Amino acid sequence: MSFVSRWFGSSEGYARVRWLFLRALALVYLSAFASLFVQVEGLIGSQGILPAAELIEWARAHAGPERYRLLPTLFWLGHSDALLRSACGAGALLSALALFRLWPSVVFFLLWALYLSLVNVSQVFLGYQWDSLLLETGFLAVLLAPPGLRPDARAEPPLAIIWLLRLLLFRLMFSSGMVKLLSGDPAWWSLTALDFHYWTQPLPTWIGYHVHRLGSGFHRVSTIVMFVLELLVPFLIFGPRRLRLLACGLLVGFQVVIAATGNYAFFNLLTIVLCLCLLDDGALPGGKVLPQSEDAAPPIRVSWRQWILAPMVLILLLLATLELSRLVARRPLPPPLASIRRLAAPFSLVNPYGLFAVMTTSRPEIVVEGSDDGESWRAYEFPWKPGDVSRRPRFVAPHQPRLDWQMWFAALGTCEDNPWFYRFLARLLEGSPPVMRLLERNPFPTRPPAFLRTTVYEYRFADAATRRREHVYWERKLVGPYCPVLSTDIPSADH
Repeated sequence: MSFVSRWFGSSEGYARVRWLFLRALALVYLSAFASLFVQVEGLIGSQGILPAAELIEWARAHAGPERYRLLPTLFWLGHSDALLRSACGAGALLSALALFRLWPSVVFFLLWALYLSLVNVSQVFLGYQWDSLLLETGFLAVLLAPPGLRPDARAEPPLAIIWLLRLLLFRLMFSSGMVKLLSGDPAWWSLTALDFHYWTQPLPTWIGYHVHRLGSGFHRVSTIVMFVLELLVPFLIFGPRRLRLLACGLLVGFQVVIAATGNYAFFNLLTIVLCLCLLDDGALPGGKVLPQSEDAAPPIRVSWRQWILAPMVLILLLLATLELSRLVARRPLPPPLASIRRLAAPFSLVNPYGLFAVMTTSRPEIVVEGSDDGESWRAYEFPWKPGDVSRRPRFVAPHQPRLDWQMWFAALGTCEDNPWFYRFLARLLEGSPPVMRLLERNPFPTRPPAFLRTTVYEYRFADAATRRREHVYWERKLVGPYCPVLSTDIPSADH
């Protein structure tokens, strides 16, 4: 019985875990807002690709009074470029403030509200799963954070919120594994998906280039390990203490490997932050970084906040259960439950997850070129996506170059499937300064070109012999045009 007791262990409280989690989440928010600050004008500013003002005015004209629920955003109060930049700057400042444990419940609510506001007016550019994950995690952080200007570091957090965070981590990992199997994709079922993954993912790293060359046998074993980590290890989250700590170590290691081989913005960092909720205070080292709690915490009293917390926990638990049931049952929800889910959807309180359900087995890339005469063409270079075949893949995370990412998705479809792309080309023909700042190199620095053409190339990693001989990391071959050639005679992007 002594051995069993030592193995299963017991929780030693979560006061210090709470502060570690909140400070780590503040760093994720800081990276997200800082990344957006340098891009927001080019993406959704007045001269950007998809101006937020157009979306808000369209909703104002067509959605009626319900527009505030369908599009919850602070930018109903104003949507100038200065306000967009200010929102990103305020988010970065609040993130820094959260590191100092000042008024955490208010600060984390403002962080969540600001990021939700930006997501809801950014359309495709902030429509990634890590944006949804940050909002869901951020809302739980509002409930986890204690009230008060400088709250007592010794007070224990609500255990129900700790378990909701664990449930979120479970849903994230388990859904990522299930969608791969449920899609029926032969690449996953035959364990060959990683033969393609490292060079077809949106923004590879140079480590991913070398891992790709380890061979099919290594990739098949890696795929099996990945399925174990995504489908089996998450169940340890609900096990006794030793198993939870084991799950924490395995999942953190998994995220480190993913981050080393691909650029996924702040997704891996945020997932590691979620893994912290599997720890307890006994698993943390001492030191000045984390609040100490040697003295007994003050007695817990039932407050107005707990009366609000209880029904909120039940609502979030219901929504999380609905998402899991939709994933496993693969059938529509009953109308009453579907209505509840639909009402909560605009606020991103609970979201579906699952990356790479179907593995891409080729890598089309769009090359954008301009010309003054329609005969001599010069290419626009993007800062991070593959273009110049001799440029080594680099690390950019936790910053996410949103345009580079969206170009990867555009290449998988057609020009007609991506109306935002026409808007992008129109801004190039106008020479929009905020959009030009999203690029690595503008081949027309003095005036915009008269013509634009877009061409699709098939890219893949160069093999070792080609790499040594030609000093390139990529090989490419011409596929064909993507959009028709455009000229300055096309309508303005504002139309």
